[in-house]
Amino acid sequence: MTGGQDHWNTVYGARAEDELTWFEATPSVSLEYISAHLQPGEAFIDIGAGASRLVDALIEKGFGPLSVLDHSAAALAVSQLRLGQRGDHIDWIEADITDWQPDQTYALWHDRAVFHFLTDANDRAAYVGALSKALRPGGIAIIATFAQDGPEKCSGLPVVRYDAQDLAQELERLCPGGFKVIEARRHMHITPKGNHQSFQYSVFRKVAA
Repeated sequence: MTGGQDHWNTVYGARAEDELTWFEATPSVSLEYISAHLQPGEAFIDIGAGASRLVDALIEKGFGPLSVLDHSAAALAVSQLRLGQRGDHIDWIEADITDWQPDQTYALWHDRAVFHFLTDANDRAAYVGALSKALRPGGIAIIATFAQDGPEKCSGLPVVRYDAQDLAQELERLCPGGFKVIEARRHMHITPKGNHQSFQYSVFRKVAA
């Protein structure tokens, strides 16, 4: 994966979470999609969650069980400290998504801005392999990436930009017939410094075997 664990630990150790370009005080688009496709009691996983406040909002809304995966121990520590005892029942997973082997299945997979860091074709294949194993038949995957007119780099690292059609074609190439697009949209993220970043959000359903 582009950017190793040391890179991301340094990033999260250097600045407060609300100073990072990807910070969202309220992850409104993700919450809208999750609320539409996940029921309380169904298993959820946030891929590359970093120090995102999405998990806080899901706890408040009564969702769970919740799993949070990130390559950076420093990022996970920020969320664990912020949540305190509210995070005791969360499954915190420190792992590189391209190496991770899921030990359970989930009803919903959420990824805001991990997939676009996978500039190597083998890493993308490993990601989709993990996605296919982790998501139950009929489960939902929400994958957000920089749009075609979004930044070419993030945190000093190159990215691959997608529109909804590009992303759907890549998943189809890597897992033929495995996922069906059910919704997609563009979203303009405003960074803490007021810069604009174009994203695309795509929602897929895993096709039952």
